[in-house]
Amino acid sequence: MMKEHVAKIAAACFYHIRHLRQVRRLIGQEVTQQLVLALIMPRLDYCNSMLAGLPTSSLQPLQRIQNAASRLVFGLSRSDHVTPTLIKLHWLPVSYRIKFKLCCIVHTIHYGRSPDYLTEMV
Repeated sequence: MMKEHVAKIAAACFYHIRHLRQVRRLIGQEVTQQLVLALIMPRLDYCNSMLAGLPTSSLQPLQRIQNAASRLVFGLSRSDHVTPTLIKLHWLPVSYRIKFKLCCIVHTIHYGRSPDYLTEMV
C-alpha cells in the first residue's frame, strides 16, 4: 500500500519537473528553485513521517525526485552527481527529511506545543 502511495507522489512530482524543465531557461535558476520549493518539496514532505521505517528501496523513488529537482535547479544533466547540489540547496536526503520531521514532532510533544491527542498517544 505504501509503494502505491510513493508511486503516486513520484508521478505527480515528475509531472511538475517535466513542465518546469520546459520553461527553466526562460525563468532562471532562482525562480526555478522557488517553484521547486513550492510545487515539489511539499509533496515530498507531506505526511512523510508515515514512511518512517520503510526499506530504502521503497524510498528510492522519492530520492530520485529530489535528485531530479536539484539537477533541474542547477541545469545539470542526468549523469551529473547531485550531492554537491543538495548541499548547496541545504536539502537533506529523503530518509533524513523523514527522521527530521519525526524529531520535530517529538520535540513539539515533549515541550507541550502539540495537540492533546498526540500528547496522549505518547
